[in-house]
Amino acid sequence: MRCHLCVLLCCLSLAACQAPNPYVASSLPMPPAPALATQPLDTSAYPAPPRDYARYRSWAWVNDRLPAGTPWAAPEQIAEAVSAGLDQRGLRPARATPADLRVAVELRQERRLQQVRDDYGYGYGGGYGSGYRGYGPYGYYGGPPIVRTYEVQVMVVRVHLFDGVTGQEVWNAAADTSAQGTEGQRTDALRVAVGRALSTYPPS
Repeated sequence: MRCHLCVLLCCLSLAACQAPNPYVASSLPMPPAPALATQPLDTSAYPAPPRDYARYRSWAWVNDRLPAGTPWAAPEQIAEAVSAGLDQRGLRPARATPADLRVAVELRQERRLQQVRDDYGYGYGGGYGSGYRGYGPYGYYGGPPIVRTYEVQVMVVRVHLFDGVTGQEVWNAAADTSAQGTEGQRTDALRVAVGRALSTYPPS
């Protein structure tokens, strides 16, 4: 019975192979190439050449105006801190126009959460009155560390540098500092924050 079934299947397969193929091969002409394809490829803009930061030697404020002051710092204080930071990076105030760089500064206050961990350490002890509390999961004398969360105000200083000819932004960076303290302490903190922001210029 199995032999007859196999013979029948083979006959059906051969009959199917002899049936005409319903698919007919055809070809269509290639569409014309787009007009831009005939133009040579411009490789001058790719990849972009690295920016030469060494050619930037002078700077001036955007729109020739000092940065806007805040209740935390006056415009003159901000200008003095930024000018000192730029001077340390080899950038001098422009004596003629156009300046190589245009500078803008942003100051804003932010609230952040700061965590302080109080860990009272471990120790040994014995006897009455010695404070011995036995050995626990945190060791002799040990207790779990206490983590306290505080909300603090910080001042974020962001410095922007723009190409003096094209107006394109070429660099920016930010740093934060404490917004607390006396006026003298805030001035020192501003100077330190600007210095930290400018420490990454020029980019490597």
